[in-house]
Amino acid sequence: MEEKKVSTVTEITRQIKLSLEQRFLRVWIQGEISNYKQHTSGHLYFTLKDEGAQISAVMWRSRAANLLVRPEDGMKVIARGAITVYPPRGNYQVDVDQLQPVGVGELQLAFERLKQKLSAEGLFDPERKKPLPPFPERVGLITSETGAALQDLRSVLSRRFPSLEVVLRPVKVQGVGAAEDIARGIEEMNRYGKVDVLIIGRGGGSLEDLWAFNEEIVARAIAASAIPTISAVGHEVDFSIADFVADLRAPTPSAAAELVVRDRSELLEVIRNIYYTMRTNLEERITAGREEVQTILASYSFNKPFDLLRQNVQRVDELERSLARTFFHHMQRTAQRTAAAQNQLKALSPERVLKRGYTMVRKGDRIISNAKGLSPGDSAVIRFHDGEISTTVKE
Repeated sequence: MEEKKVSTVTEITRQIKLSLEQRFLRVWIQGEISNYKQHTSGHLYFTLKDEGAQISAVMWRSRAANLLVRPEDGMKVIARGAITVYPPRGNYQVDVDQLQPVGVGELQLAFERLKQKLSAEGLFDPERKKPLPPFPERVGLITSETGAALQDLRSVLSRRFPSLEVVLRPVKVQGVGAAEDIARGIEEMNRYGKVDVLIIGRGGGSLEDLWAFNEEIVARAIAASAIPTISAVGHEVDFSIADFVADLRAPTPSAAAELVVRDRSELLEVIRNIYYTMRTNLEERITAGREEVQTILASYSFNKPFDLLRQNVQRVDELERSLARTFFHHMQRTAQRTAAAQNQLKALSPERVLKRGYTMVRKGDRIISNAKGLSPGDSAVIRFHDGEISTTVKE
């Protein structure tokens, strides 16, 4: 009887795992993404499918951080990875280490999707665009410190306005982490708060090279900036999401430098012209004013008030003399009436009455006006016009 070789599920699964993983160590698979999920751990889980089959796929967080475009259901991609087996469920899957859209078409599709999303939120509306300062004193640059764009910006800015201060926040402009670095640079410049305008950009390149400026994190950082922003990404024919969100789009970095500041020599010429115009106008107005004043001084209408003034001065003198005479007569009459009143007061005074033979009796401080005011034994003072005597009442 034939002896049977019996294996456990784990043993068979281990053998399948070794066979598949050794056979399919690195494969390229093209398919459409479905059932896409991003776990809270940061790992990506999805399915790759075509018309005839499907295969599970996983991309670990460390690799997902390098993605140029975030996966979405329905996106056609090419995945590179190894075929692995997950023993607990007995499933095989692709352990993806690279994931890229199929051609530029998928990148363009992602670009249009984000553009429509941000446009619907109003981030492109002209009403929210901030005007650039007419005469900035300090300009912030957010670009690569090794790129040609920085040299172009510095060259144009120093030539057009040498006294302008430039503050650079160097950032990565392509590759892994570029979008996050650009967004952090914008936020740091706003916290710094000492620049009048920001220029954000880089030199030309392919759509993939410029993709960091098409990321949503960069767009939202530009939209949240309290400092006016200029987007200067690539060449004149290149358009990025940053161009639509920024307060102003420049076709090139050099053009951005020309837009942010006026040429110093042109500005000085404008100031000289303004000064000449103002001085000429002022001199003409002064000359015209002097002629007008001379005409007025020689006119009858101007001199008539002086005649009227002299007449009124003479009239005031006459009134003053009349007032003095009237006042003198009034004072004489008042003095006469005062003297008569004084004579009347003297005639009615107690002294005059006493001289006519009358006396005045006083008891203490009280004047006695009748006999009932005194009693026997009271002391009193009798006043005559030439003196006083003391007396005691007997009866």
